[in-house]
Amino acid sequence: MDNEKFYKDGLNFSCQRCSFCCGHSPGFVYLSKRDLQELCSFFKMGIKEFIDKYCRWADYYYGTQVLALKEKKNYDCILWDSGCTAYEARPVQCSTYPFWSWMVDDKKMWDECAADCPGMNKGRLWTYEEIEENRSKYEENKPLHREEVEALI
Repeated sequence: MDNEKFYKDGLNFSCQRCSFCCGHSPGFVYLSKRDLQELCSFFKMGIKEFIDKYCRWADYYYGTQVLALKEKKNYDCILWDSGCTAYEARPVQCSTYPFWSWMVDDKKMWDECAADCPGMNKGRLWTYEEIEENRSKYEENKPLHREEVEALI
C-alpha cells in the first residue's frame, strides 16, 4: 500500500551541482521520443543531425538496443559543460533524478544512493505526491528502440 512507503512523509533533496549523476562513471541516459523531440527543438536540429552528433546505441534489457546520449572520454554526459547545456530540455531520466522507481523502492537503496549524492537527504522537502509523480514519469518514459528511431527519420 502507498501509505506504507518509507517516503510517505516526503524526502529531502536539493541538487548540489556536483555533477556526479551527470558523469564520472559509465552510465546511460536513455532517450524517449519526448526526450528526442525536446532536445531537437531546443538545439534547433533535425532528428538525424541530433542523433549523429549527440547519440549512440546502448544495450538495454533482453539484448535490445536503445537510443542514448553519448559520453565524453571522462564519462561525463555529452551535454555537460560546467552545467547541463540543455537543462530546460533535459531528458525525463535527468529531470526525475533521484526519484527513480528503483531508488525509492526502499530506504536501504535510497540511503546507498545518497552515499554518492550530496544532495540527497538535504535541502528541500519533496512531498509524497511529488515523489510519486516523478517516479511515475521515470517509469513511463520508455527509451526508443532502433526501429522506432528509423520510423522518425
